[in-house]
Amino acid sequence: MAGSGVFAEIKDGDGVFRYYSDGEWKASASGKSVPIINPTTRSTHFKVQACTQEEVNKIVESARAAQKLWAKTPLWKRAELLHRAAAILKEHKAPIAECLVKEIAKPAKDAVTEVVRSGDLISYCAEEGVRILGEGKFLVSDSFPGNERTKYCLTSKIPLGVVLAIPPFNYPVNLAVSKIAPALIAGNSIVLKPPTQGAVAALHMVHCFHLAGFPRGLISCVTGKGSEIGDFLTMHPSVSCISFTGGDTGIAISKKAGMIPLQMELGGKDACIILEDADIDLAAANVVKGGFSYSGQRCTAVKVVLVMESVADKLVEKVNAKVQKLTIGAPEDDCDITPVVTESSANFIEGLVMDAKQKGATFCQEYRREGNLIWPLLLDHVQPDMRIAWEEPFGPVLPVIRINSVEEGIHHCNASNFGLQGCIFTRDINKAILISDAMETGTVQINSAPARGPDHFPFQMNDVAAGREGQRNWFPRHYQQHQYDDEDQEHRYQLAVTFIHNGLIGRDSQVGAGGADCLLL
Repeated sequence: MAGSGVFAEIKDGDGVFRYYSDGEWKASASGKSVPIINPTTRSTHFKVQACTQEEVNKIVESARAAQKLWAKTPLWKRAELLHRAAAILKEHKAPIAECLVKEIAKPAKDAVTEVVRSGDLISYCAEEGVRILGEGKFLVSDSFPGNERTKYCLTSKIPLGVVLAIPPFNYPVNLAVSKIAPALIAGNSIVLKPPTQGAVAALHMVHCFHLAGFPRGLISCVTGKGSEIGDFLTMHPSVSCISFTGGDTGIAISKKAGMIPLQMELGGKDACIILEDADIDLAAANVVKGGFSYSGQRCTAVKVVLVMESVADKLVEKVNAKVQKLTIGAPEDDCDITPVVTESSANFIEGLVMDAKQKGATFCQEYRREGNLIWPLLLDHVQPDMRIAWEEPFGPVLPVIRINSVEEGIHHCNASNFGLQGCIFTRDINKAILISDAMETGTVQINSAPARGPDHFPFQMNDVAAGREGQRNWFPRHYQQHQYDDEDQEHRYQLAVTFIHNGLIGRDSQVGAGGADCLLL
């Protein structure tokens, strides 16, 4: 149960979860708390501390001092502590998963999976960090024209300092450790500001690091209202790097942060282009999986289907058949479609749906909503003048745009302000490679739905973003990574390929000092 057993000390006598500073769990001097609303019941389920600016300042300064000592800690000792934290996290997956179910309505099985994969990611970062950071480069002067061999240069990676990590609500554990673990193994300290929805799961995760025995002050977790401590945190002079995953708030952060490295992922409108020669059964299965998993509340969810007119009817028929089989209900029942995270999110989604209805979209299902729970909806014959064609719903609503040429699909994909991921379905690998090269997105999946994982893959970000997440940051700028998936013998002719487009900053990016490739710097 949340806040009990080994986690008892993270909650005070009034049932409010404490914040973490200097190796201790503390109650804020403000005497205030922030409620966390259960998306299913729409009532307060948890409360967390509303920290003050003074408390935030102490946390950051403590992190700065702790980092100096941590940077001198041998790599093998850093890795040893990370492995210990990973084991503790996986051992206590049940109460953390329970928090995910109650805070963000994540289906029960998916909640457990998030915790376990997060533990695996921590261990992977520890192993990779020892290898990456254990290497350096040796240069000699005569490799450049006009020089004799009179100078030698030794280079190695050094820590950035204090890393401010701000994960999103939809993966408050996994996308927190994807920032925390690389930063720690590289010798940085961490100040974690979790999202309000998901904060208690994050606090439980931080306690696993506490139990692992990390030095005091090295890891901190501050909770509170963004309106009161947000700018103070992101503009703090002792913060050396900001890693943020979320929405438009990241643009404001980048403008205020100053000359420090930024790593940001601010959403996606991931396009799925389906050609005439595609395996329609395979495409339909991936459209449903990619568009409706976790009720579409994923940055890498399929957000718009661009299908050739000649196969559109067949695709829509098969997708509709699969949508009918999705289960709808409470996350505790492990349903496919669960309530979206907040009432305001549900209202926004409904606004997109009503706009599409007014402008003539075809509703393949009846629109239905009860509180935060929205039934899955496929919208056919969507036109470019509809908001749903361009805006990210972050919910179980998927638009289908019928196209008459590949060029039309590429144009729609590239006209978006987002450029996180995309996918293509075709049996022609040559055509797939050419189209993927033309798509201005961070990653292109071929014959597979968009996905962030496996977690050790670089998570390249484009357009409304900066930098790259992942452990390995040495990919050349023009390198393309090919992933061949040959598990399905029935579809051996279908190459599942991931193209990582490695330009550091996409068009329309909002960047303060440029993109930090990853935290292993």
